[in-house]
Amino acid sequence: MAWNDPDWGKKNSGGPPDLDELWRKFNQKLNVMFGGKAPSSGGGAPAGQKAFGGMGLIAALALLVWIGSGFYIVNAGERGVVLRFGKLLETTQSGPRWHLPYPFESVEVVNVEQVRTVEVGYRNNVKSKILKESLMLTDDENIIDIQFAVQYILKSPEDFLFNNRHPEDAVHNAAETAIREIVGKNKMNFVLYEGRSEVAAQATKLMQEILDRYKTGISISKVTMQNAQPPEQVQAAFDDAVKAGQDRERQKNEGQAYANDVVPKARGAASRLLEEANGYKQRVIANAEGDASRFRQIVTEYSKAPVVTRDRLYLDAMQQVLTNTSKVLVDQKGGNNLLYLPLDKLIQQTTPDSPVTKPVIQPESVPSADSTARSRDAFRSRDRETR
Repeated sequence: MAWNDPDWGKKNSGGPPDLDELWRKFNQKLNVMFGGKAPSSGGGAPAGQKAFGGMGLIAALALLVWIGSGFYIVNAGERGVVLRFGKLLETTQSGPRWHLPYPFESVEVVNVEQVRTVEVGYRNNVKSKILKESLMLTDDENIIDIQFAVQYILKSPEDFLFNNRHPEDAVHNAAETAIREIVGKNKMNFVLYEGRSEVAAQATKLMQEILDRYKTGISISKVTMQNAQPPEQVQAAFDDAVKAGQDRERQKNEGQAYANDVVPKARGAASRLLEEANGYKQRVIANAEGDASRFRQIVTEYSKAPVVTRDRLYLDAMQQVLTNTSKVLVDQKGGNNLLYLPLDKLIQQTTPDSPVTKPVIQPESVPSADSTARSRDAFRSRDRETR
């Protein structure tokens, strides 16, 4: 319609367009699209047909929405548990999935890779203790305070959802039961010090056995001992006992170290003395046997030539005796002046290893009687001249 149409004002004098008429036309078009009959040109569609067409459209939209509600997505690390009228139907893997919409089927999405944690003896912080869970009795009738955490994952989502009403409470109770049983079978020092890792390992094994017995679908991954100590009321006395035990171990180690240092030395000295004694024994025996053999040989030679053998034995004995003395004997015939030599000093200067060389003393020449008389006469003649 052109803007300059002279009948424009007359045709539109009724005001805005009728919304009912627009809705009726829209329903007619949808009815034609879904296989319905087009309205006749002679007049409008009956009221019943109009209502049926609107209800069909609404039902179609509702059907689409209901069918679309059956789509769901399972993320990585999750499993979809499909239920039909509350009964387990199947378990789906990760990815986009579809099931019959409610009320026929429903789905439970469970994260099987998430690490869940249960705390025993405390909540959120070790300082916030729960004494009814943490206080335990050991085999030697001592009370200790233990806080630990249990980490677990799901290995069977079906068992996790349907076999236990409160799976986390089941893990908590199993953990407390297992740790109490293990602590009750061991000594206090073993639980607090050298056996902490072994206690955690035994608790992990026992917890897994309990949970498998109840078919919880839970796998225990780790048990962490957060704190293990005596009760606060006896902490000071226990610290003193621990220090005394440490002092005892230190002194024991020092004594053992001293023993390890002294005993080998004593054994070495004893072994050395035994070896020296054996060596002395062998030397004495060998010398005795050698002397006996030499004496037998001398006896044999003496029986053959007694005089020669006797002289030879005498000379050997004198040589042996005089070799060890510092005396020097000088044999000189006639009295005469003898030049003094420091023989004792010369002998002391000689080394023990080198043979002592005895100096040979040559006596001065003895003047004859004639020369002595001549010297006396010359002395007297000089005396006369001087006078």
